[in-house]
Amino acid sequence: MITLTSYLFISLVLFLVGVMVMLARKNIVAILLGIELILNAAALNFVAYSRFVTNNLDGHIFALFIILVAAAEAAVGLAIVIRFFQIKETIHIDEATQLRN
Repeated sequence: MITLTSYLFISLVLFLVGVMVMLARKNIVAILLGIELILNAAALNFVAYSRFVTNNLDGHIFALFIILVAAAEAAVGLAIVIRFFQIKETIHIDEATQLRN
């Protein structure tokens, strides 16, 4: 049987992988994927605690909002990446400091 500890361990692994991707990569798309992993870890925590501790649907509702925020973040982030690529012809984060006017 899967316990709360199992869900929390999986969430911890997702969170750590997301942080490692954000710190190790210089690619803007990879950094956005790291943020998505961190948001998914938080959503998994909400759902697990909702299921095992409170036994109501509050955690599921929070997870739904996290998914909506992640979708909006992906859309806006990718639009910024596309515009950045059109200007600089690269998607490395080191070049983003030159966008100031």
